[in-house]
Amino acid sequence: MNALVTTVPERSPLSYAEMERLAASIAKSGLFGLRTPDQAMALMMISVAEGRHPAEAARDYDIIQGRPAKRAEAMHRDFLKAGGKIEWHEVSDAKADATFTHPQTGSVRIDWDVKRATTAQLTGKDNYKKFPRQMLRARVLSEGIRTLWPLATSGMYVREEVADFTGTTIEHEEPAPEQPDARDAINASIPLRTAAADMPRPPKVSEKAPHTKRPVPRTGEEWNDWMDEFERICASLYARVDLEALTKKGTAVSDAIAAAPPRVLRDIDNLLASTYGRLPETEQPEDELPDIEITGEHNLAAG
Repeated sequence: MNALVTTVPERSPLSYAEMERLAASIAKSGLFGLRTPDQAMALMMISVAEGRHPAEAARDYDIIQGRPAKRAEAMHRDFLKAGGKIEWHEVSDAKADATFTHPQTGSVRIDWDVKRATTAQLTGKDNYKKFPRQMLRARVLSEGIRTLWPLATSGMYVREEVADFTGTTIEHEEPAPEQPDARDAINASIPLRTAAADMPRPPKVSEKAPHTKRPVPRTGEEWNDWMDEFERICASLYARVDLEALTKKGTAVSDAIAAAPPRVLRDIDNLLASTYGRLPETEQPEDELPDIEITGEHNLAAG
C-alpha cells in the first residue's frame, strides 16, 4: 500500500520589492523606532544576510540618534542559539555579574558594578539614575558576548551602550502590580472584537462596527489579556488591508498601542511584523475559485 506523504512547503523569501513595501509600512507605522524606509531597509538587509526573516529586524534592532543598535535580548538569544551558556551570579541595582561559556571559545566572567560605571562617567546619566539594574545587565551581556562570540552582536553595540554614546534617554518598563479578581473588569476594558468560536469564518475587519472608545489597559494582567485577544484577532485576518484598518489612526486599537508600555509595545511590534509578513496584499473573493486544468481527456473518453 502506498503511503501518503505530506510535506510542508518552505516559505519563500521576500522579493526586494516586497521588502521595500514592508520597510515603508514599518517606517509609516512609527511603532518600531525606525523613522524612514531607508533605515528599515538597511536593517532588514542585515537580518536577511544573517539568515533571518527581514521582519525580525524590527524586533532585534534600534536606531538611536542615527546609530544602529542591537537589543540586548537579541544578542542574548543569538548567543544561546549558537551554543553559548550564561550563568548569572548577581543582577541588582548595584552589580551585574555573569559567566559566559561557549564550546568553541571557552569561558569568561564579566561584571559591571556602580563603581565601574562611575569610573566610566556613566552614573550621572538619567538612564543609570532610573534603571541601574537594566543598564548594568546590558553592559555585561554586550561585553561577555562580544568577547566569546562576536557573531551574535551583528557588529553593533546594545542600545544601552549607544544611548551612553549619544546621551539619549531610553525607557525600561517595571512590571505593574497585578490586580486579583478583576477578570470581568479586564474583559470589559479590552477594545477588541471577540470572534464567536463556532463561526467558520470571522467577519472582515472592514465589516465590523467602529471600535468603541474604551479605557486602555493599565495593569500588567490587563495588558497580558489585551495581547492574547489581539493575537486572536490578528490570526483571523485574511489580507493586509484588514490589518491596516484594524490599526489605523483613530481606532481604539491604535489608542491602546499608543499607550502601551515598552514591554508590551515590543510584543505588539513583533506580532504586527509577523502578521504583515504572512498576509497577502488583497484577499481573493469568496465567490471566485481558481481555474482548474483537467488533463487526460482521452482516458475519460475511452473509459
